[in-house]
Amino acid sequence: MKKLFQHEILDFFVKNDIENFVGVPDSTLKQFISYALKKKKIIIAAREEEAIGIATGMALSGSNSLVFMQNAGFANSLSTITSLVQLYKIPLIFLIGWRGYLKEDAPEHRKIGKIQPDLLKIIQLPTKIISDKNWKKSCKWAINKIESKKSCALVIRREFYD
Repeated sequence: MKKLFQHEILDFFVKNDIENFVGVPDSTLKQFISYALKKKKIIIAAREEEAIGIATGMALSGSNSLVFMQNAGFANSLSTITSLVQLYKIPLIFLIGWRGYLKEDAPEHRKIGKIQPDLLKIIQLPTKIISDKNWKKSCKWAINKIESKKSCALVIRREFYD
């Protein structure tokens, strides 16, 4: 995903009353995170479960939140998502970087990259894969989900290798 679109995604969410951006850095989301840091619109957490906890508290206070993470962190936080966010119907948007999407990605990314779509389906977290072409429509969909008090995930494919 091009740099400009990750900036536009942040601006779109800010204009649509997403007040909190909490998460763990991921190089797939580098442009989104760097831009949020410049705008002072971000909280960096040590672990994904911590980010979810912070965002949950903010959501319970009536402040809309987005939690960003890489897919390995998403896998680590499955229990927190299912036993807290889903059980208590906490409306959060998850922005997940999809490492291992490319076949030639680093070995440590391949397995989780392969099973990530299945994990999202298994826990029944509504998901859209966003791209340069559909990001705005997908972000509107996510806003509608949290307005109806439901959580959802937006996934950005990691389309580079480093």
